Amino acid sequence: SDYNQLGFNLRANIFQGVPLQSHSLMEDSYTPDIIQKATRDPKDWHGRRTDELGKWHRKNAANLNVQKASKDKSG
Repeated sequence: SDYNQLGFNLRANIFQGVPLQSHSLMEDSYTPDIIQKATRDPKDWHGRRTDELGKWHRKNAANLNVQKASKDKSG
């Protein structure tokens, strides 16, 4: 009964699926000029800024790579 009803609805294409064109919440909320003005700053990624500790870790990793390369080269 329920199985046959579901089969009929699927064959009748009542459940047509998602629309072919979809819009994001930002597209629906703002006008096109606001979206075009939005700039992406790699230093301010989703509101998270690279802090001093992150910069230190990046420099430390580069320093360790240089030390390892010079050690491998010298033997």
